Amino acid sequence: MRKRTLGKTGLSVSELGLGTWGLSGEGYGPVEQLDVERTVERARAVDINFFDTSDLYGFRSDGSGERFEACLGRLLAGDTEAIICTKGGNDVDGTPPRKRFDRAFLEASAEKSAERLKRKPDLYLLHNPSERVLREGEAIETLKDLAKKQVIGEWGVSVGDGKTAIVAIDKGAPVIEIAYNVLSSSDLHWCAGELLEARCGVIARSPLAYGLLCGLWAPGKTFVEGDHRRDRWSPEVLTARLAHVAALRPLVRGEVHTLRSAALRYVLANLLVGTCVVGVRNAAQLEGDVRAIGNGPPYLDDADLARIPKLLTDAGATEG
Repeated sequence: MRKRTLGKTGLSVSELGLGTWGLSGEGYGPVEQLDVERTVERARAVDINFFDTSDLYGFRSDGSGERFEACLGRLLAGDTEAIICTKGGNDVDGTPPRKRFDRAFLEASAEKSAERLKRKPDLYLLHNPSERVLREGEAIETLKDLAKKQVIGEWGVSVGDGKTAIVAIDKGAPVIEIAYNVLSSSDLHWCAGELLEARCGVIARSPLAYGLLCGLWAPGKTFVEGDHRRDRWSPEVLTARLAHVAALRPLVRGEVHTLRSAALRYVLANLLVGTCVVGVRNAAQLEGDVRAIGNGPPYLDDADLARIPKLLTDAGATEG
């Protein structure tokens, strides 16, 4: 697995990172513990060293209240080459559960994450704060202090859009995590200049748009109860999105054998991206993603990258 340096942090991260939201049982339904273990083990066997999680993952999945951080900490115990990124700011014990980014809460949350992981998080991100929270500064100053005290390693911000990313970069965040894929690229492109100037590292999440860009779904696709995609897309929206995916078929040529391959190579063609976080539910899906990125660079050639906007425009695609 090829490595990239994550901005100015100096962290050397695998081009593919393992996202653990799906493995934790959140969003898509329960996952057998054996599948979790085999997936993490296989990730390390192919030299994936970046693992993305959150203090929120796993809390609701099996009723036990155990966070997935604890599971991941057990599976990576003693592995000094594995880089664990977790996220905080989620008061799931509150009534009602809510976001919290005050100093007292973040300090306690970071310490609890370290306890569950049985190690200092290598990277700790604010989990989707608002622009206002970032501008007020308390949350960011708290993470800086936690890094100085070595409760956490590096710090950063997981953002929901480009505007929030700009504020995070302006406030000195060394790393941002942001959704980035061939159907939703404008947020990252919009703040590219600021990222370059600040030497800010980028973690790209949702590279396959929750499975949409694998190109395996036929019109009329439905999702089971409990799968977040059931609520994410109405049947009409999903039909339109499938047409947009179909418009990308001309990218499947030469060494690019599948739409999944084209989608992942698109993300990695952007050299602002330090790691591309793939969400899987078993080792076989992970293997498919590893094969899909090929032996690049180049990932997608310049001609294909240049034709993508027209392919999508002709298909009536819009961001989202």
